Amino acid sequence: MMRAVSAAETAATVHPWAIHAEALRVRAGRHLAVNGLDLALSTGVHGLLGPNGAGKTTLIRALATVLAPAGGQLTLLGRSVGGRSDLRSVRRALGYLPQHFGFYPRFTVREFVGYMAWLKEMHKADIPAAVQRAVDRVGLTAKADARMKTLSGGMLRRAGIAQAIVNDPQLLLLDEPTVGLDPEQRLDFRELLRDLGTDSCVLVSTHLVEDVVAACTDVVVVNEGRLVWQGTPDALAAQGAKGDAGDSPAERGYSALLRRQRMEAAR
Repeated sequence: MMRAVSAAETAATVHPWAIHAEALRVRAGRHLAVNGLDLALSTGVHGLLGPNGAGKTTLIRALATVLAPAGGQLTLLGRSVGGRSDLRSVRRALGYLPQHFGFYPRFTVREFVGYMAWLKEMHKADIPAAVQRAVDRVGLTAKADARMKTLSGGMLRRAGIAQAIVNDPQLLLLDEPTVGLDPEQRLDFRELLRDLGTDSCVLVSTHLVEDVVAACTDVVVVNEGRLVWQGTPDALAAQGAKGDAGDSPAERGYSALLRRQRMEAAR
């Protein structure tokens, strides 16, 4: 595995790992989608990159405690995910936006985010203010009392982000959060990520390398269920050369990493 110095490792000298996986294996149906992955992340914004089928969504679902590990060790926020009592305490401190999320169409945005806050066992008295703050942060203030079924795709995605951050999570997991957002909304989202990453561990799975470079302190590249590389955005850009595929230094670095990993796997 190719590896550069990670910004998360510097943070770990002050903060414990929010995510710590050793030889993690996770199944997606019968397929072993995460196969022997080692990962350690702390405070900051971490971008998760990898081609289709690399295991990104399965990994995110395991970190969100939706899928149970098939093997290896997984610790979240200092707690093993093996015990039911630990799972409950971890879930209270989690924020999770899946790639496809469900909702009650007749709920308003405020009701939807409030319902998710209740599911996270937030104190009843704290929920109204927390909901308003989350809705404001994603730019849906004017739509707070609109029904979910009336929202555009981009607005639905922002409502999904609002429910993920309503409890001020210590660990925030976002799977393709910018799908449906226009360029201006993506810029606002990057700023929100930088704000959230000051005191939380944020992991963002995406195909958009430019979003990772603009908003993340750390980059994680996975393929075939394993960690290929981890390092800073600048270090990612340094992996590529002019002849590599991509329209930016970071994209060329990303494609170069995958090409080298595939060549090593073929030997």
